[in-house]
Amino acid sequence: MTTKRIAEIQQQIFELTGELGTLLKQSRGAEVPDYRFADGSGEVSLLELFAGRDTLLAIHNMGQGCRYCTVWADGFNGFLPHLENAMSVVLLSKDPPELQRRFANERGWRFRLASHGGGAYIREQSVVDGQDNYPGAVVYKREGDRILRFNACVFGPGDLYCSLWSLLALAGMGVQDWTPQYSYWRRPEVLDDGGENVN
Repeated sequence: MTTKRIAEIQQQIFELTGELGTLLKQSRGAEVPDYRFADGSGEVSLLELFAGRDTLLAIHNMGQGCRYCTVWADGFNGFLPHLENAMSVVLLSKDPPELQRRFANERGWRFRLASHGGGAYIREQSVVDGQDNYPGAVVYKREGDRILRFNACVFGPGDLYCSLWSLLALAGMGVQDWTPQYSYWRRPEVLDDGGENVN
């Protein structure tokens, strides 16, 4: 009985995801300002982040201080070539550009990066009203020099946007059973080099 019920729920989720996709496609969008950001070369506008494309996926990342945001970005990094085939992609956080780049290099991220610095953009374009540093994503579309905000989503443990949670659930583990870490290295019981000064 359990196996049959699991299959039924999986089918319902599949169907609801398709319905959600249809509704998202029908969104009309609302005009937003051409916000300014800091990046490795100085300053860049929201319009410039489109990089000549008509659609922009802006990933709202809380910055290097959030292990969960790091998990989402690690996953999206693997999909990045596919996403960039369809639209422009940028990872936005409050961290200054030099910190963003250093952390991205450590993680092997290939995202275009920009910093909102906690300013007007994230206060006005947050994925959760009243929350100015909440993880999620926003899709913008460009019509000439007009920028329209179309759809947004919130990231959180167990959501649709990080396949890791579904795979953990398949193994019988929920969000209360596992917490992401920045690194999973474990010190061996014996280190062949003597083991001095190991962090």
